[in-house]
Amino acid sequence: MILRGERQADFAYQAVYRYMINLINEVSTDGRVKLPSLRQLAMRLNVSISTIQYAYSLLEKEGRVYSVAKSGYYAWPISTSPPVGGGDLLDRLYAAARRPGMVVLSGDEPALLASLDATLLRLERELVRQYPRHLQPWSQPCGVWELRAALAARYTSSPTRCWHADDVYIGADLRGVLEILVEVLGLRGTTVIVESPCDWLILRLFQEAGVRIIELPWTPEGRLDRVTLDQLLHDEPVHLVMLSSAVSLPSGVVMPASDRLGVAQLLEHHGCWLLENDTFGELSFNAPQTALRELVNPERLIVFSAFDKILGSEAPYGYLLSRRMSSELQRQFLLRSFRLSSIRQRAVARLYQSGRIDLHLRVLRQLLREQAAEMGQRLDEHLGDHVTYRPPSAGSTFWLASTRAVDMRQVFQRLLAEQVVMAPGELFSVRGLHHQHLRLSHTFHGQPNLNSALSALGEALRHAQMG
Repeated sequence: MILRGERQADFAYQAVYRYMINLINEVSTDGRVKLPSLRQLAMRLNVSISTIQYAYSLLEKEGRVYSVAKSGYYAWPISTSPPVGGGDLLDRLYAAARRPGMVVLSGDEPALLASLDATLLRLERELVRQYPRHLQPWSQPCGVWELRAALAARYTSSPTRCWHADDVYIGADLRGVLEILVEVLGLRGTTVIVESPCDWLILRLFQEAGVRIIELPWTPEGRLDRVTLDQLLHDEPVHLVMLSSAVSLPSGVVMPASDRLGVAQLLEHHGCWLLENDTFGELSFNAPQTALRELVNPERLIVFSAFDKILGSEAPYGYLLSRRMSSELQRQFLLRSFRLSSIRQRAVARLYQSGRIDLHLRVLRQLLREQAAEMGQRLDEHLGDHVTYRPPSAGSTFWLASTRAVDMRQVFQRLLAEQVVMAPGELFSVRGLHHQHLRLSHTFHGQPNLNSALSALGEALRHAQMG
């Protein structure tokens, strides 16, 4: 199967994606199935390894495949139920989410309410006519200049806090970008402080790289313990601190202005780098907060984010901004040889340049706010005193805490029998935090089974009480 051709290279990942869907659907065994490695598929399909990784990342995000450290990618057949008992909890969640008929409340996809996928594809068709293939550069390993410049302009806030196109790097997906950061920052074997709860993608990636993770939990009042942070920065060989730009998810906490300033001062005092997660930075329901990056030393700052949370699945690229280590970053992106669609990137750039992104964000934030309010009413109605929660300030999920001690894995398993998938809180920690929490999506599109799913959750929490 040859995917390279006169126009195919830009869209090779789409053909790889379709090939993998067919391959997964052909699986008919009763156990989990190991899929071909990146290198095997690259040789089989005659495309780059990064193109294969890009397609795999889309499949992983959809819950069709999952990765196992130092082993590869796996898929369960659609007809096969995940193991009832043991096994990796995240693997079981992914497997359950792709089974037919499941009410999936475990996801975190804000753009499900309003994506720009159709607009992107339309722009792409127009740009194909404007940019014949023979006029396109053969390789732009850090991303096309138009999109890098658009992002640099968006993140610039003053003459001293400005970014340039050369400070922006675009990769196939967020995981690929973070893997490059691990290499460039030399994080293997080092100590990193992360806010907790923290996205499981980031936690898994750091674990696979041998990073020592110190979790700094948010308090029930929605604050970071600055005294503990100060002590950790003083006592531990901390390489960097990773925090959200404005709103921390899944907890939905907006850091108070005084806390942001205090954290910035601590980082400056200890000369520590900030790795800022801006994935949800533009999805705050209310007036935008001053991002943490506006308060810290820009010479010890790296920002990372992705487009899919606000644009949709047709823009899965991840990106980072950094003023430092440009030669090493360029080298790593060149080594990865990401073969990204230059036309698709230009289409995304047009959305920024035209102001279409800002119009879209206003609509999306309003829809998310309305969905969150409706979900809050349903939670109060169906779960009553089983859970407590803080109304979310951004994004598409609720972070619920059980009011009584429960076995949350038992809740998870009991819900699977009711064809409901939720995300247990332990997935968002590496040291046993959040066992009494769970994350639920509120982008349910008027799901007709939502009320029964929430009632089933209430029953599962009641049956799983301990003591």
